[in-house]
Amino acid sequence: MKKIILLFVAAMTMHGARADEGMWIPMLIGKNYETMQRLGLRLTKDDLYNINHSSIKDAILQFGGGCTAEMISSKGLLLTNHHCGYDAIANLSTVERNLLDNGFWAHNMSEELPAKGVTALFLQRMEDVTSEVVAAIGDATGDEYDDKLKAITKKLEKKGAEGGKYEADVKSYFNDNQFFLLIYKRYTDVRLVGTPPKSLGKFGGDTDNWMWPRHTSDFSMFRIYADENNQPKAYDPTNVPYHPKKHLAVSARGVEEGDYAMIFGYPGRTNRYEVSYGVDFSINVYNPSIVKCRDLRLSIMHKHMDMDKKVYLQMTSLYSRIANYWKYYIGQTEQLKRLDIVNKKREQEDEFSAWQRKNGKATGLLAEFSKAYADYTPYGKHAVYFSEAFRAPAVTRMAYGLKGLRDAYERHDGKLEEDTLNKYIEAAKRNYRRTYKDYDRTTDMELFTEMTKLFHDEVPANQHPAIYKSILRGTDGSKKSYYSTYTSKVFTHTFLTDSNKFIAFCKSPSLAKLKADEAVKYTFSFIDNYYDNYREIIHSFADKKKELSHEYVKQLMEMKKGDLMYPDANSTMRITYGKVRGYYPQDGVYYDVYTTLDGLMAKYKPGDQEFDVPKDLIDLYEAKDYGKYADSKDGKIHTCFITNNDITGGNSGSPVMNAYGELIGAAFDGNWEAMSGDIAFDKHYKRTIVCDVRYILFLIDKMGHADNLINEMDIRY
Repeated sequence: MKKIILLFVAAMTMHGARADEGMWIPMLIGKNYETMQRLGLRLTKDDLYNINHSSIKDAILQFGGGCTAEMISSKGLLLTNHHCGYDAIANLSTVERNLLDNGFWAHNMSEELPAKGVTALFLQRMEDVTSEVVAAIGDATGDEYDDKLKAITKKLEKKGAEGGKYEADVKSYFNDNQFFLLIYKRYTDVRLVGTPPKSLGKFGGDTDNWMWPRHTSDFSMFRIYADENNQPKAYDPTNVPYHPKKHLAVSARGVEEGDYAMIFGYPGRTNRYEVSYGVDFSINVYNPSIVKCRDLRLSIMHKHMDMDKKVYLQMTSLYSRIANYWKYYIGQTEQLKRLDIVNKKREQEDEFSAWQRKNGKATGLLAEFSKAYADYTPYGKHAVYFSEAFRAPAVTRMAYGLKGLRDAYERHDGKLEEDTLNKYIEAAKRNYRRTYKDYDRTTDMELFTEMTKLFHDEVPANQHPAIYKSILRGTDGSKKSYYSTYTSKVFTHTFLTDSNKFIAFCKSPSLAKLKADEAVKYTFSFIDNYYDNYREIIHSFADKKKELSHEYVKQLMEMKKGDLMYPDANSTMRITYGKVRGYYPQDGVYYDVYTTLDGLMAKYKPGDQEFDVPKDLIDLYEAKDYGKYADSKDGKIHTCFITNNDITGGNSGSPVMNAYGELIGAAFDGNWEAMSGDIAFDKHYKRTIVCDVRYILFLIDKMGHADNLINEMDIRY
């Protein structure tokens, strides 16, 4: 154990790494401090992270479980991305009062709207618990390792939670070579304060997604409420605005190329220590399979959303989430190929193997990786299509929620004690409620037809579930009519697509009723085929990869002793620092650091789903009514800018701060040329796309007429 800690500490002492690469642990950011100062930082180490007094980390929160937000007033006002608040905004919208399309601004606190299910999670402190975890695990491997890790994790989290006062979470870093206990406080009364209309919040749509230049006003505003003691409390009209330990001042002075830029946030997942075999698998199996499934799924959803505004509001949030990573995987594959990442990884692995030989290490580790991927590849498509195609229709996900009930019935010959029965019925109800909101009959029937055919066409025939014999009845499966006929049969003979029939089943369930339901029969054929034949293969591969990756990173840390290293992102708070920088995407082409409202209007297409803009904005643009928010040098509204900070998914909504810790923008995307970044950082192309805070203020003030919000913030002109 001591060896691992010493390796990490030594790895954090070298100052020669590039300043723009890295997602750094805030508790240890002092190791990077001199580099940050050289880049322009004007704050102290304690200004960044301190558990004894307020610091910037106290102004940063994980928003809704998958994004980042920042406190921008002393009264609980927060800023995040429009796409982070999208689900809450859509849920608060109706056809009659369409907040998503029309925008919304609360002009006083009484107008703010409860955002059901949205939470705000604040980090209180971090503690290195590596020694306790490693001592508890000892030399265990396999299932014993997992059991011991789970036991010590539970013990540490229980102690850290202090009887429910906090939420505690033990997180693994460096592929289980280091562990931290993170202590959080979660607030659950979060209310919508403001959002621009979707035409601006998603300006450019899928076309501009992951692209620069960009002109999207990707922001929304919420407020956190607490009890009279500033502690978390469920929604209550008597709750009062939360008073954060720290909130960010807002700089309306603008940015220039070369300015210092710093980001705090909760990046989701990276896999920078992936081996060449894994990259090759992503390029040739995993990514293309996801793209193919989502391409078809999105086209079906889009068609039905266009035909019915109610369906559009019902599905728009789900559609947006699916579309975001559909394009992401397209871009990642393209850039992994273009940057020749497989061969670059192999060169690194050759260097690693030479180091192993020189230092008397066993050299079979990479060969084990090769064999693991070779053995798994024939089943890789099945795993993806089971998740992305089979589970695409809402009806199969509703039926999946009955698996626990079915299995319990079969274990007990169709008879269950009342308590046991109620437990599984309640679980089925929870799943049904979550899923039924995505159900539209005509959309789901087309999804069911097309996804059933897609699974048949793409997954090897010897891996098909038995239900295809009933669907195809000896035919080759090439005609869509086979599947559409079967779809009609399923949707006519199921209780799942009618909430009243589902409730009736829950009141009087039986194994016979489950077995007679066509949607349940279809779903369980896929599930049983997967669990009986492929789940163990998939899980064994995951376990083997985890074991190999642990040892690989452990040896890499030893090999790179003295280098500045950072762990992969794992949805915990990180800091990244760099500068405002343009770049050359290709020979002879230079991308400037900012975009303007002029550029937005040049893209404007009246009535277009992606490039329309509200008349209010057109009027402001034509009158050049920019107030205090125009750039001091060119007199224009700057919409977005780019930095060379290292971020990924989960950083959406993260504050981009200047050298003094003042908010200069909200990070919301990465650029197309660097979409290999979750696997391989590229110093030439990697950029963070940021919504300029002056554009945000302009829209709040001039379009939203929300002077109350402008006056609430500490804005520095």
